[in-house]
Amino acid sequence: MSFKKTELFGGAITVDLPAGFGDTSQIRQVPDHQEVYLDTNGYTSVVFEVLEYVDKQTDEEALQYHFADLVDGTGDASNIRDQGTAAMAKIPNKPIHTLTFIQTPPPPTRPNRKQPDFVSIHLLLLRLKEQATDLMITVNVPHYPGEYTKVGPAEATQLMKDGETVKSRILESFEIKDWGLFHG
Repeated sequence: MSFKKTELFGGAITVDLPAGFGDTSQIRQVPDHQEVYLDTNGYTSVVFEVLEYVDKQTDEEALQYHFADLVDGTGDASNIRDQGTAAMAKIPNKPIHTLTFIQTPPPPTRPNRKQPDFVSIHLLLLRLKEQATDLMITVNVPHYPGEYTKVGPAEATQLMKDGETVKSRILESFEIKDWGLFHG
């Protein structure tokens, strides 16, 4: 998988994303607080969101808050596979809180509509207390019937491994160039 340096939020942030990913705002409206990149040859997406800092007792509680906000009301079943911390190479003094989970939609109500069997999601949360900001990144990897090779329940599909590669590259390359992004 090849990557290219990508500017987010007008260049205030840079990150390496897969070369085949395109800026979704070129084809549909995206809220100002988000940057969304979509695999032009598949269904994987990466979403970067600048959110208001959630004042919780612990960072883990803030992670759970954002996770609940993301999945509540979808009707999907959520299965957490892993939760922990990581580090961004270019922001070493800020821990990253991570959550990897599977979302499984309910049976389709419209049988002719294409629906994934499940979506593997990597959630990364960068807490910037001094900037009153939570920066949330999600790598979303839908698995559509007939478009991936099924594996055992404890195994990762190739699409899941590719999502892990994207997550790892984000952790290596994510850099805030203009901290003024978070002021106003």
